[in-house]
Amino acid sequence: MNVHAKSVGAARYVGARTPRKEDGRLLTGRGQFTDDVRVPGMLHVAYVRSQVARGRILSIDIKAAREMPGVHAIYTQADLCAVPVNFQTFFFTPVEAPVTLLADGRVACVGEPIAMVVAESRALAEDAASLVEVAIEEEKPVVTIADAKVGPLVHPERDDNVAAEMGDEDTRDAIQPVLDASAHVVTTRIRHQRIAQSPMEARACAVSPEGENEMTVWIGCQSPHLAARYIALVLGLPQEAIRVIAKDVGGGFGLKNIPWKEELAVIAAAKLLRRPLKWIEDRFEALTASSHARDQDVTLTVGFDAEARLQAAWCDYACNNGAWPMGEDANIAVHMFMWPCYKLPAYGFVTRGWYTNTMGLGAYRGPWAMESLVRETLLDKAARRIGIDPIELRRRNLVYLTDQPHTSTLGIPVEDITPGECLERLVANVDFAAFRREQVEARKQGRYLGIGVATYIEPTGAAGSMAPMTGETVHLRIEPTGKVVAMLSTHSQGHGTATTMAQVIAEQLGVPYEDVAVYEGDSAIGAFSPGAAGSRQGVIAGGATWKAAQLLADKVKLVAAHLSNASVDAVVIEGGMVHIAGAPEMSRSLREVAEIAYGEPGRLPEGAATGLEAQFRYQPPPMTMTSAAHCCMVEVDAETGFVKILRWISSEDCGTVINPGVVEGQIAGGLAQAIGQVLLEDMPYDARGNPLAATFKDYRMPTISDVPDFEYLHASTPSQTIGGMRGVGEGGCIIGPPTLVNAIADALSPFGEIDELVLPLTPARILDVIERRDVSGTRAHLEGVTPEPVVEEVAPEEMAAPVGASGIEGDWNMVLKTPMGPQAMVAHFDCEGTAVCGYLEAPEGRQDFAGGVLSGNQLKFEMKVEKPMKITLKYDLTFDGDSVSGKCKMGMFGSAKVSGERA
Repeated sequence: MNVHAKSVGAARYVGARTPRKEDGRLLTGRGQFTDDVRVPGMLHVAYVRSQVARGRILSIDIKAAREMPGVHAIYTQADLCAVPVNFQTFFFTPVEAPVTLLADGRVACVGEPIAMVVAESRALAEDAASLVEVAIEEEKPVVTIADAKVGPLVHPERDDNVAAEMGDEDTRDAIQPVLDASAHVVTTRIRHQRIAQSPMEARACAVSPEGENEMTVWIGCQSPHLAARYIALVLGLPQEAIRVIAKDVGGGFGLKNIPWKEELAVIAAAKLLRRPLKWIEDRFEALTASSHARDQDVTLTVGFDAEARLQAAWCDYACNNGAWPMGEDANIAVHMFMWPCYKLPAYGFVTRGWYTNTMGLGAYRGPWAMESLVRETLLDKAARRIGIDPIELRRRNLVYLTDQPHTSTLGIPVEDITPGECLERLVANVDFAAFRREQVEARKQGRYLGIGVATYIEPTGAAGSMAPMTGETVHLRIEPTGKVVAMLSTHSQGHGTATTMAQVIAEQLGVPYEDVAVYEGDSAIGAFSPGAAGSRQGVIAGGATWKAAQLLADKVKLVAAHLSNASVDAVVIEGGMVHIAGAPEMSRSLREVAEIAYGEPGRLPEGAATGLEAQFRYQPPPMTMTSAAHCCMVEVDAETGFVKILRWISSEDCGTVINPGVVEGQIAGGLAQAIGQVLLEDMPYDARGNPLAATFKDYRMPTISDVPDFEYLHASTPSQTIGGMRGVGEGGCIIGPPTLVNAIADALSPFGEIDELVLPLTPARILDVIERRDVSGTRAHLEGVTPEPVVEEVAPEEMAAPVGASGIEGDWNMVLKTPMGPQAMVAHFDCEGTAVCGYLEAPEGRQDFAGGVLSGNQLKFEMKVEKPMKITLKYDLTFDGDSVSGKCKMGMFGSAKVSGERA
């Protein structure tokens, strides 16, 4: 069947600016958020949080608080440990640094929850929380990435402050000669500030225990099904015991991918107290105690030949994971998606995440967005230095459709992207020459205009490459009333899924849009899905509904043809009516056909199931790419440093556009966040680890006056998925920052380069460039005193003694702690003198090795593997009696720790 075929004569809904089904309810205040949930007997939770970034808890005095009227319970970790928990990452892998619900003997950041107060109202709970006295022996905190490299251990049980590491320092040796031979070499460094996600509705959780282990959880999340599975895994319960309901969610942005410490603590407390509980995060908590994002430091060096064509690049990337990240992250995605849309022959990198005594890292719309920011701003800097138009530089290096299929330098297949075509569409609709003439005249008047361009690709609709990122199921039925009901595992935080999925169904099934109802937001309906994550809902759920509607239409036609003694090919569904070609008198309403299908089974074709239902689970290609090119024009006031955005044009290709209004709304929302990141938002910490932006007076969010009216160009090249859709949810937040930074840098070019980009570009930092001095104090701050490294001496008796060859022979049970999760295996070693051979065996298979060398108590050997890609594993192990430890270098996947013992 042609998956792009339309029902003959069907109304055109896909591609139309159909009014959103959700808007009337939300705009009239009839939305249902977590705080709207009321359950008889419900009590309320407030947290006592650490005011110290690092230290040992000496005592917790709850006596005065416990005696307050209306207080039902006060819990510390000693109480909640009665409910065992096993925290997981978003990818269902164990977290590296063990996480407890409340602080367990130590605190690792300001805002860490220490105690929980349960009272009859939120106000009483907060009053009681203020009476809890916590004594902490304060220690000097590790605050910045620079601190983490040389300071004390954030988690004393670990070997260092490296939370995650990937890449390979050794590849620099191969890259450097190419850079040295390049005609032009350009280096840029970007320090991206810390971001608070700041959703309209902060985190929220309400729990009602039902039975021994069963419970209903109302939670602000991005997927009820993912939240239910996560809660079940963490608490060790059957997933069927947990029902998660999430109706309206005022923004997720990655923060609400999975429940975290506070939400899980509420659930655990409800199990202990056997009472419904509710916790609603206030704005102070949302800014200072919810997971933060970004806080990155990246240096990129790129070599070009004499014709400005890319030759090689090297990148050193670091990100601040905080104390309790929602998953330790070195952000390998930054490097995976840095170059697939450009023709770059050679690339090497090292990427690390660092623990610090700050609030933990969480996802934020386009977590890998640094790849576009550092690449696209460097390309503009290179264009100015080489003396070439930045558009022409991109044209010489971008991957166009005619260049595909193409494989990126990191082995990512590129078969279906259009960044070059998006750029050409942009150029065709923006008069760049006219702007340059206006720019020259403006400079004569002391006005500084700038224009910036950026291109990118976005990985969307991922499925099958990681545990939570699966296909999507839709259950679709025509009721006996003739109305259509769809049950999906999608979840909207403004994505318009109830609208777009209804448009797909209405068009494919040939029914009025008004007759389609879409239900989501409840883990008790639909099948597992990560919901709103990774720009996937339009791609995968859209494909599932597209196909399910076609299957259901086929069944309607089969029944109608049988009832009319006609050919199936003669049946047409249009406007909720079933017609027989050439026989208008035989037309029936869809309701009549449905009533027969449900209530008169004897009139159905032989072997046909009763009812009118269809279910389809769509497993799309592993990844569907979206492309875009943006252009921004600004004016910078040289006296004040203020930036005014004059115009912004988006040229995007998200394949088949279901609803242009929804697509444009997603782009606009991401661009508003991009403007906030570049110009306004910042969550700084002082030297004692205190967050300095506790209110919206200090954490400056963009307002409507900061955001222009955006212009949109839609390329609409169908993808290889059912329906041809591509995701678009995160794009504006990824391509927006480099577009705006490039425009500002272009405006400031008469004053020189932005030598090192430190965000946000406040007026004072822009004056740094204009006046060529440290107006903002940024330089003085960045060049402050770096703490001396902490060196721990190892006593001679603690050093491992040399072992003989016979000491390592035989089997060893080992664990390789990879970024994808721990890998258990059996290692077997055979020795002949200092030469060692053997094999490693895991459930996935066995692989032999030879050529190992034993020197004292140290064994080094290599293994070549083919999957997930061709790399050489380099093991460096140290033996100490019956234990073994060490590291394995895994090429671009970094270094993994190895531990084990004799079998």
